[in-house]
Amino acid sequence: MAESFPLKKNLYSFFAEIGALSKFAARFFKELFSRPFEFKEFLRQCYQMGNKSLLLVGVTGFILGLVFTLQSRPTLEEFGASSWIPNMISISIVREIGPVIIALICAGRIGSSIGAELGSMKVTEQIDAMEVSGTNPFKYLVVTRILAATLMLPLLIIFGDFVALIGSALVENIKGQVSFMLYFNQVFSALGFRDLLPATGKSFFFGFAIGLVGCFKGYNSSKGTAGVGRASNSAVVYTSMLLFIIDFIAVFLTQLIYG
Repeated sequence: MAESFPLKKNLYSFFAEIGALSKFAARFFKELFSRPFEFKEFLRQCYQMGNKSLLLVGVTGFILGLVFTLQSRPTLEEFGASSWIPNMISISIVREIGPVIIALICAGRIGSSIGAELGSMKVTEQIDAMEVSGTNPFKYLVVTRILAATLMLPLLIIFGDFVALIGSALVENIKGQVSFMLYFNQVFSALGFRDLLPATGKSFFFGFAIGLVGCFKGYNSSKGTAGVGRASNSAVVYTSMLLFIIDFIAVFLTQLIYG
């Protein structure tokens, strides 16, 4: 009995957290379609999440393309299949590796930033002050951030995938003496809507998860500076777990649809 009590307590906390997050998401959809629309704040958040993440995403994508090609090339050369490298790399990056890796990078960059920012505002009672002044803090702080993350992440993933393919093409150009034009001709011939649509579709859910969990943890953080740290840290941890769950569901549904 003594050993089962902590387990029951942890299960209760887990399901309570899921319930609170679901209620938070329901409030987001309710506030999303109600006036006033904080368009200027939405654009500012798009700039903060999109433009200021380009360098990080670009460097990550470029290194991803370099390393993945360098690791794959020796094995394919043993089987005399080095000519299939552009096809394999492009499909692997666009379908799975690119979206997941870049989403995880953005979870650390964007999710922790949202959690820390809203947690700091909660601790310093800025959110309470907004409520007293007649402003809807949920509309201004939460809705704009979740919507910006949902729309910006697919663009960041597309940019990261493209940079990763450039890195892969550079390795092929140096190692295999394959021209950039020939490389990208093979890439575009290998990719189809079956590869692009599921990858783009799940990236919207990745962005929504990053924004939702980051805002949830920050908006409901406990008092004190330690609460801000916990909000920032737990936002990254919970988002990372949620990204893998969403990715598994997306792959499973894709297999059911396309066979």
